[in-house]
Formats: sequence, C-alpha cells, structure tokens
Amino acid sequence: MKCIYFLSPSLKSTQQISDDLHSIGVNDWFLHIISNDESGLKKEHLHSSNYLETLDLLRDGIIGAIIGFFVGLMVAGLLMAFEVFGPTVPSFVYLIIVAVITLFGAWEGGLMGIANENKKLAAFHDDIEAGKHLILIYARKSQQEPIISMMRQKHPEAPHVATDTHFLNPLSTLQRI
Repeated sequence: MKCIYFLSPSLKSTQQISDDLHSIGVNDWFLHIISNDESGLKKEHLHSSNYLETLDLLRDGIIGAIIGFFVGLMVAGLLMAFEVFGPTVPSFVYLIIVAVITLFGAWEGGLMGIANENKKLAAFHDDIEAGKHLILIYARKSQQEPIISMMRQKHPEAPHVATDTHFLNPLSTLQRI
C-alpha cells in the first residue's frame, strides 16, 4: 500500500476531490487531509489526519527504543561483568533490565516525537501554513493509476506532489515529485 500526496488550494476543491475519490471507491479510512482549518474539515465532513500522521511520535519512539535497547545491552553487560548483584543471578534478570531500558527509550522517544512535526510533512509545512490542504490517499497498487489519472483529469489545481511507500513507516523516505 502506498500513500499518494496531493496539495489542494482550497477547502471547496478538497471537498470536490473527496467526493470524486469516493465515487471511484476510495473509502474515508484511506483518505486523510492535513490542514490548519480543522473546523472547516469538520464542517464539510472531511476525514482529517491523526496524530500518527502529523507528529513524529512513531518515528522518534522507534529511534528511542533502538537507542534504549543498545544502552540496555551495555548496562546489562556491565552489570554481568562486574557481578553487581552477585554471581548467582539468573540470566532473565538481565533480559528484564534490557527490556525496561528499551521501553524507557521508546517512551522518551515518543515524548520527543509529540513535540515535533512529522519529518515527512516538513516539505509541505509552508504550504499548509499558507492555507493549502495536503491530501493523503492510501492506495493499493491496483488503485494508484486510476486515482492519479482521475486527479489529473478532474483536479489539475491539486498537483500530485509525492508518493510514499507507506506513510506510517517511520524509516521510509518520501519520494517528492
């Protein structure tokens, strides 16, 4: 499943795009809109984005967990080497130490991610601030070409600006067009 990005200039255009996407079989679950005008999206019954799409919670949480895992391995290794708890400590205690430090890293990373805008949206930050609406369409491979061709034919005002392998994969790269 890929995420296809379109940049709409107005709320009216975004509403028309949503209607046209529904007519070709795109469900609201696969259509999310990132905008500064949340009240306008609610008024027009458009499906707005969620925190996983707008914040770096997932990406920073995974990075924190990776860092926590390696720190946990080092701490457990040092505790084992110096036998701080004594020579007869079961191995699972050290596994628990690694797990706790990994989870702490994920928690801290997630907290940092809540404070940051999603890195994939940084390229569109100025457009969104200027009042444009970023439309994210999650599509299977068979749906991609019909969606892109319909958008080119009916909505030339909303250019296809990027394609992502999947928006929620925090380590994937964005292919800007």
